[in-house]
Amino acid sequence: MAQRGEIFSQRVNRENRTYFFNIKENRRGDLFLAVVESRKLASGEFERHQVMVYEEDLVPFSEGLKEALDVMRKERYQRATHHEKSADESDTRRDR
Repeated sequence: MAQRGEIFSQRVNRENRTYFFNIKENRRGDLFLAVVESRKLASGEFERHQVMVYEEDLVPFSEGLKEALDVMRKERYQRATHHEKSADESDTRRDR
């Protein structure tokens, strides 16, 4: 274990944020997932947000997350195709 109660940790670095997916064990032996977002502020300090999901809630949590991601993908696709159509219509008007 890397830290007290920590079983697994995966770090995802992005441009201005770092995400951690940590599996931990509490004093009673219950496992939970801690999803942490950390970002450095202009002051040099770090702002940190955490969501804890206990083992018994992981299935409904992951189903809800999957559904939310599906909606985001659909929305992104609809916006991209709408943008392409708008650009095509704009080009057609200019060509007249």
